[in-house]
Amino acid sequence: MNRPYSGSKGPLNLLVDSTGIKAEGEGEWNARKHGGPKRLLWRKIDIGIDEETLEVRAVEVTTSSIGDAPMLPDLLNQIQPDPDVGSVTADRAYDARKCHDAIAAGGAHAVLPPRKNAKPWKPTTAGAIASE
Repeated sequence: MNRPYSGSKGPLNLLVDSTGIKAEGEGEWNARKHGGPKRLLWRKIDIGIDEETLEVRAVEVTTSSIGDAPMLPDLLNQIQPDPDVGSVTADRAYDARKCHDAIAAGGAHAVLPPRKNAKPWKPTTAGAIASE
């Protein structure tokens, strides 16, 4: 999907996060009309924005069953034609080996706080090499 983009001065610093959107499913309408149990329907939006211009650079919409970390490579693939991605900043939900490797493969710096249960990786992984 092409989005108009005016660009940043210098490298792109990408901010990434996700949020949920509640959609009213048939179960919820039935519960209001006739009583009974509700069934909520959630969709999740993963989004990447330019830190400087606040322009949307990448977006993916999924079901709520898909985690944050698996979506980061897809988001990064949407902006790969940009020659200079300086950093990718996200919360600890994105602290996964695949995320670090995808960020390192694009030549960017990962700004990801470690998960609470984080353990050191083998020093030969792409993400570990990039963070040195």
